[in-house]
Amino acid sequence: MLEEVERWLAARSWSVTDRPLHRILAAKQRTGQSVSVVLPALNEEKTVGDIVAIIRHDLMQQVPLVDEIVVVDSGSTDRTSEVAASAGARVVHRDEILPRIPAVPGKGEVLWRSLLVTSGDVICFIDADLKEFSSDFVSGIVGPLLTEPGVDLVKAMYDRPLGGAAGQGGRVTELMARPLLNMHWPQLAGFVQPLGGEYAARRSLLEQLPFPVGYGVELGMLVDALHLVGLDALAQVDVGVRKHRHQDGQALGRMAAAIYRTAQLRLARGHLVRPSLTQFERGEDGFEPRTYSVDTEERPPMAEIAEYAARRVA
Repeated sequence: MLEEVERWLAARSWSVTDRPLHRILAAKQRTGQSVSVVLPALNEEKTVGDIVAIIRHDLMQQVPLVDEIVVVDSGSTDRTSEVAASAGARVVHRDEILPRIPAVPGKGEVLWRSLLVTSGDVICFIDADLKEFSSDFVSGIVGPLLTEPGVDLVKAMYDRPLGGAAGQGGRVTELMARPLLNMHWPQLAGFVQPLGGEYAARRSLLEQLPFPVGYGVELGMLVDALHLVGLDALAQVDVGVRKHRHQDGQALGRMAAAIYRTAQLRLARGHLVRPSLTQFERGEDGFEPRTYSVDTEERPPMAEIAEYAARRVA
């Protein structure tokens, strides 16, 4: 298996500099494919506007790579929607998409619903909390999908600094996701950032995948895509450095629990014996337990949703 991963790393790991923008644009024009960029957002008024503005300027106004930018607001209480709209994005509220199925909290829920309000043949997901954003994040991961017919999903890889320390971000990746992948899906061991929120894929693949509603969506998508299209249809591109808002240790614990649950389902397609996680916070009378439910729901492949099928016919 190590030899297979080494071969994949040599054949399917690239740098953003490997594909000049003019080559990507020529491939887009030749193939006639359209590109949608989706930003899932919850209370990201400080960063979402800059990300949208940079993508619009670099990849819509200067060159016609991106056809639409859609921000899906999952219930922000700040000015996320207003800021995103002012920067030039089309803003859609999560609860307005597919109202027949009541929405639940979670990033995966937002990504799943975004398939219904986008039109691109290629869909690029970008987290809305990135700082010092570069449009290379978009062109880098979209490029292989336009130039390589055999590639269906591309993850961004990057350095993740934590505070002043280089490479110390991605704690859930190193403590939970990477050990799980190496032990149970060793073909995926070559992914540098398996949980990264910046990746692009063909709609034809995404509509066939189930979407865990919460933090497990990235791991679930990688594992399911591996089984559906095979390792050689997956790739990664080095886009430099990713800076974003870091979460506290307890939030990371809840994230890790959701990711473990996602892996458990794919290993046994069983049920979680105890779909909750108890953590402790110091209060006036000592440590007090706080119990959180772990995401236990997954959305079916979008291709199975009647409204999606009707839209495609229309």
